[in-house]
Amino acid sequence: MSKTNPGRFFEDYRVGQVIDHAVPRTISGGERALYHALYPARGALHSSDEFARACGLPASPVDDLVTFHVVFGKSVPDISLNAVANLGYAEGRFHAPVYPGDTLASSSEVIGLKQNSNGRSGVVWVRTRGVNQRGALVLDYVRWVMVRKRDSGAPAPATVVPDLAPAVAAGDLVVPGGLDFTRHDVALSGESHRWSDYAVGEMIDHVDGVTIEEAEHMLATRLWQNTAKVHFDASLREDGRRLIYGGHVLSMARALSFNGLANAQMIVAINGGAHANPCFAGDTVRAWSEVLDRAETGAPGVGALRLRLVATRGAPFVLKTPEGRYDPDVLLDLDYWALMPL
Repeated sequence: MSKTNPGRFFEDYRVGQVIDHAVPRTISGGERALYHALYPARGALHSSDEFARACGLPASPVDDLVTFHVVFGKSVPDISLNAVANLGYAEGRFHAPVYPGDTLASSSEVIGLKQNSNGRSGVVWVRTRGVNQRGALVLDYVRWVMVRKRDSGAPAPATVVPDLAPAVAAGDLVVPGGLDFTRHDVALSGESHRWSDYAVGEMIDHVDGVTIEEAEHMLATRLWQNTAKVHFDASLREDGRRLIYGGHVLSMARALSFNGLANAQMIVAINGGAHANPCFAGDTVRAWSEVLDRAETGAPGVGALRLRLVATRGAPFVLKTPEGRYDPDVLLDLDYWALMPL
């Protein structure tokens, strides 16, 4: 009897199934150092304890996407080990900052299933929750992933497609307790632009580009303990190329957005997202943003900006073709809320 785990296939999932993911992870300061080595992340709140304390927090939390990657990575062996591709995100909320010393664990509930017409794969929707060592919710989100079938002749499950909100309502955003941007120092943060300086519909070219390296991608997937086979095993693709982890592109684009959005200090919600086209080593990633909405919060000096972040191999401000499909150069289309000083 085999003691190894081949991972779940599409026919192994049932709507309502709850899966507790193995191996909780304690976050250390090394996590931040490695994150900043992989990506050009320079947000002041996530870089300096002193800056964070001036903003009402006890210390500098780890970057929000560190929390996302760790919680996501825990789910991979159970949800997407046999994935063809991770397709998108919705209804994501960050509920509490994560600090070095916190231990994160995660679980997922299957909320939707739909077999593809080819009969060889299907889409699985899950709601994943990440909690800390006190059992407090730090992050939850929905994602959907295309998963191979073990047996193409296995009967298809009943189709259940979840009804997902197009965006997290501004009133449902969770502002960390104590956060106060009335003393936010724009000289230290790197740019003078505040919440009030951005207008709905404004487009921002983040200018800089980074060429994706194979070694950095492999380091990132190991750091987040993302064991999806398509990121490690080149023989799983007919073209013999390893697919770059979509979260790697997400973090790269978020870091590049510092140039123009340096004061978008914290991600508090992920409204939606799509990995529009595959990314491979050697691709040069650039980013641009569009301001979608603005909202005030009840916290002193804190405003929320809803942003579309697009990662692309091509020109800025190009998103879709005349036929309504994503432009072939677009890699990521992410809709999120971020907190900024008023």
